[in-house]
Amino acid sequence: MIEVKEIHKSFGDAHVLKGISASFEKGKTNLIIGQSGSGKTVFLKCLLGLFNQDKGNISYNGKIYSELTDDQKRDLRSEMGMVFQGSALFDSMTILENVMFPLRMFTNLSKGEMEDRADIVLNRVNLVDAHHKFPAEASGGMQKRVAIARAIVNNPKYLFCDEPNSGLDPKTAIVIDNLIQEITDEYQITTVINSHDMNSVMEIGEKIVFLKDGLKAWEGSNETIFKTDNEVVTDFVYSSNLFKKVRKMYLEENS
Repeated sequence: MIEVKEIHKSFGDAHVLKGISASFEKGKTNLIIGQSGSGKTVFLKCLLGLFNQDKGNISYNGKIYSELTDDQKRDLRSEMGMVFQGSALFDSMTILENVMFPLRMFTNLSKGEMEDRADIVLNRVNLVDAHHKFPAEASGGMQKRVAIARAIVNNPKYLFCDEPNSGLDPKTAIVIDNLIQEITDEYQITTVINSHDMNSVMEIGEKIVFLKDGLKAWEGSNETIFKTDNEVVTDFVYSSNLFKKVRKMYLEENS
């Protein structure tokens, strides 16, 4: 579990995060949503330890990050996996080499052991015969699955995903959503997803934190989001007629 208590973050005169508190649960897909400029990217980078918050605390299974030594912080980072928005694969490396990269950084495994571990996670994301291809030879959906395999190859306790469906067609996006949710449950990872994709919210949003102007405006699940009267949330979530109709049907069926 990740617990965030009253964190603030500013850049010069811009006060981006304004005292956000939230918790992200183990074995669940936790989503951070909000409009552009809401602070969700900065928030995610604080959770990753890429930014140091100005005030407040972030703890990982009870360990407060700011109180850790440099060695302890490095150990914690080795327990984190990251799926970047554009996959961020190394063009000059094969898919197998890309997946092995975190193992080279954080473990003392032999080359054979690293290849075996990479083979296991590539099979898990349904990439059986892609090991020796280069990223340029893979589709966008395949590249995203490689990114997921790389993120979980070191058996992380925490998985962070930044807009994992960016640039994907709707059908492939659903496949990626389902894969992330399956892996989260299977490995019992604390997964945090930064997303603007309302399909992802409705499909896999077991825990949702909604940010607005650097504040937490709402917190709930994809079930309770249908019931909320919070205008900030409903204006964002039901900006399309499709989701307005879905909400209306849901409320009628459950009235």
